[in-house]
Amino acid sequence: MNDSAVPAYAERYAAFRVEDAEALLQGSLAQGINACVECCDRHAQPGRIALEWEDQHGAQETWTFAQLRDRAAQFAGFLRAQGIGPGDAVAGLLPRVPELLVTILGTWRAGAVYQPLFTAFGPKAIEHRLKTSQAKLVVTDAANRPKLDDIPNAPPAAVISRHGGTARAGDFDFTAELDRQSTDFTPILRKGSDPFLLMSTSGTTGLPKGVPVPLKALLAFHVYMRAAIGLRPEQKFWNIADPGWAYGLYYAVTGPLLLGHATTLYDGPFSVESTYRIIKTHGITSLAGSPTAFRLLIAAGPEAAAGVKGQLRAVSSAGEPLNPEVIRWFAEHLAAPIYDHYGQTELGMVVNNHHGLAHDVHPGTAGLPMPGYRVAVLDDQDNELPPHQPGTLAMDIARSPLLWFTGYLNQPTPAISNGYYRTGDTVELEPDGHIAFVGRADDVITSSGYRIGPFDVESALIEHPAVVETAVIGKPDPERTEIVKAFVVLKPDVEPSDALAEELRQHVKHRLSAHAYPREIVFVDQLPKTPSGKIQRFILRNNEKAQALA
Repeated sequence: MNDSAVPAYAERYAAFRVEDAEALLQGSLAQGINACVECCDRHAQPGRIALEWEDQHGAQETWTFAQLRDRAAQFAGFLRAQGIGPGDAVAGLLPRVPELLVTILGTWRAGAVYQPLFTAFGPKAIEHRLKTSQAKLVVTDAANRPKLDDIPNAPPAAVISRHGGTARAGDFDFTAELDRQSTDFTPILRKGSDPFLLMSTSGTTGLPKGVPVPLKALLAFHVYMRAAIGLRPEQKFWNIADPGWAYGLYYAVTGPLLLGHATTLYDGPFSVESTYRIIKTHGITSLAGSPTAFRLLIAAGPEAAAGVKGQLRAVSSAGEPLNPEVIRWFAEHLAAPIYDHYGQTELGMVVNNHHGLAHDVHPGTAGLPMPGYRVAVLDDQDNELPPHQPGTLAMDIARSPLLWFTGYLNQPTPAISNGYYRTGDTVELEPDGHIAFVGRADDVITSSGYRIGPFDVESALIEHPAVVETAVIGKPDPERTEIVKAFVVLKPDVEPSDALAEELRQHVKHRLSAHAYPREIVFVDQLPKTPSGKIQRFILRNNEKAQALA
């Protein structure tokens, strides 16, 4: 891949070959590769920075690739001493601390598989994931260690005491154990088909399923960072997503380190103040995150953004569709282009508005397929649909050389059939190849014969100055099949009222259409979300069904 120029999208897409991407790796997918080598060792030139870290109390640390390499080798030595080796799972129940990177890289160095556990999980969520992975060790901190007490037959724990506290009886003291190990640990080579991560789906439609991520996925992560994020050596990068979830682990940790690029971690709760402060003090020029976080920045107003206006050169959004109002606000008040990116835990990112490739950007669309993928829009019989007909977004397996997902762990994967992987998301293909997101298949609303995408209604509502965020569902209705119902979170200084609800209805009628406006509006303090910030519309729908039956 040539960094000296950014050719047109079609030219870059036509010229893409997996062999070109694989040549960027030090190892061989066929003969042997190690993710720690790819993401750390080969970049360990003297003084080369890998991590800029700070926490909510003002502590700051800078780690080089060489420091991470040596500490990861010590952790790998500790794993070997415990009989943990190639193919075994090591779980990390950790906040965004430097030891998180040590744990991930050291696990890979030993040829083992890293499993993220989000720190907001309770014992039941952790128990289910540990059963899925059969993890041999959990690395955690003193604050999260008690969650393991309620898990039957929990694996041994290695405890980090950065925030105080000590390892309890039977636990390993993370720091002390690593200090006993040598920094000389030869990385264990694995094949490209071997897993190096074990993820879990978000659980929006049922129990989370295990997603093995093979080492060949490094190619796709590399292409995403270059083509979609558009990351270049001179940029300062911060992905605010938590590495307990796919977008953070894939693209706040693995992706930038794979490119030999420093990443930024902030160990603290999200706030508008801390976000703008870190952007300014660390000189961040490339920012990535979710629409939920970006909407909170907008809610704080343009005055809060004034100190960093013009600093950001690229902003990447993932997790759920990006509302046009967010795009407009970022352009006006931050002078920053914010692009929508689409993907899944099972895929990584696959359809993007690419910062690193030259192509037309259509605000409100998910973008174009990333080089290395061919997508299709299918009907229920797996026929490919022409433009402007809604169907299911699917990956053409035979013609997607970067596609790495082959099925869930120890579970059937009916979404893979007839040469396609069906994502379950409803989209429309535009004549020039752009993909317009409509919604999850079970989110689409059918009212009086019209198919209404909740995203369109939500986008119209969020343009109103009183609205922070919203979720739209279809409510069963005997006359219209369904009516549009909106749950709306207002800005702190706005009082809910019947008059405001009517104003919002008229706003949507004017901005969208007469048939798609919300006939019912409920003002709420917050919306149900997954821990990664995705709105769980199915909870709102289930509540509506329960009330109808009551």
